[in-house]
Formats: sequence, C-alpha cells, structure tokens
Amino acid sequence: MLDYEKQLWEQGCTLIAGIDEVGRGCLFGDVVAAAVVLPPGLILDGINDSKKLSEKKREELYEVIIEHALYWSVARIDSAEIDRINIKQASRLAMKRAVQTLGADPEHLLVDAEKVDLDIPQQAIIKGDATSQSIAAASILAKVTRDRLCKTEWEMLYPGYGIAIHKGYATKLHRESLLTLGPTPMHRRSFLGNIMAEMEQQVLF
Repeated sequence: MLDYEKQLWEQGCTLIAGIDEVGRGCLFGDVVAAAVVLPPGLILDGINDSKKLSEKKREELYEVIIEHALYWSVARIDSAEIDRINIKQASRLAMKRAVQTLGADPEHLLVDAEKVDLDIPQQAIIKGDATSQSIAAASILAKVTRDRLCKTEWEMLYPGYGIAIHKGYATKLHRESLLTLGPTPMHRRSFLGNIMAEMEQQVLF
C-alpha cells in the first residue's frame, strides 16, 4: 500500500496528498471527497479500500487517520450542483475543494482514477484506494463522513426514505420509497429519469 508513496519520498516529496470521493453513484445527497496528507514512513494497520471494510472498522480507522494525519480535509458538492454540472465534474470539484482546504500546499497528489483541476503534480491511479495508503485513508474519511450524514442529518430531514439504510443508492427499498413518496429536494433529478419512468410503467401494468 506504500509503493507509490515510497517512490515520491525517495524523490524528496514529503507532503503527499491522497484524494478520493464517495457517493458518485447515489441517487440522493452530496458527493463527498477527502484529501489526506500522512507523515512519511507511517504505516496504518488494516487500512484498505473503504468499500472492503466493515462499518465498525471504518469508524475505528477514521479516528486513527484523523489522529495521525498532518493535514486532512473533506468537501461536499450538493445534488443541485451535481444536476447542474454533472456528476463527473462535481466529483472533480469536490476533490479540488478538499485539496484547497487542506491547510497546506501538497507537493504531489495521488488520486483515485481521476484528475484534480489544480497545478500540482499528480497521478491518477486505477483502484488507488486498494493500492495506496494515502488514497485509502481519503476513501475512509469520505465514506465515514457521508455515511454519518445519511444516518443522522439526512435521515432526520427525510424520514421514510430509508436513507440511513441504503445511503442514497438505488436499492429496492429506495426505489419503492421514491415511488410512494416522490423525490426530495436532495434527490439528483438527473439520475432519476429512467428509474421514475420504469417505476411508473410497473404501476401501469
């Protein structure tokens, strides 16, 4: 998990920021990105792609990452902006804002399969959250942040949709609640066209 970081350390880079986002495929809510700068040489046991970890493990690692990180930041882009500029651009914008609010200027970015619109040397790494500790750390911060929003603030705002359970993804429960209750102001309208048409057709027939 440190191959990419080690190459950069050997070149004299010490402020390496890992960057990742979550919520890209959701029907509801913000896309959330995180940027994390870890101390050179630090090895965090158990760190991996956030999707491969249990919720309990992610929560534990979140605290460890926050404690050890030199700098970290989380940024969010809401559903209205996602609809306006599209999800790819919104994900990139969230990543950019996460880097801009780190509190330091990183020397190099390691990004999970994306490009950040900043004039900083960077690498886009396919499956970066499974091969780079820095990206995996960012993945965990972003995932835990978004899941907490789903379970607390967003669940209280829109009870009955099951946000705390499905986290905004297009599960059967989410589709059924959309059919019964209709979309909320936080649903991504640009994501709902085919689903709503499909559900309406099921009702008709």
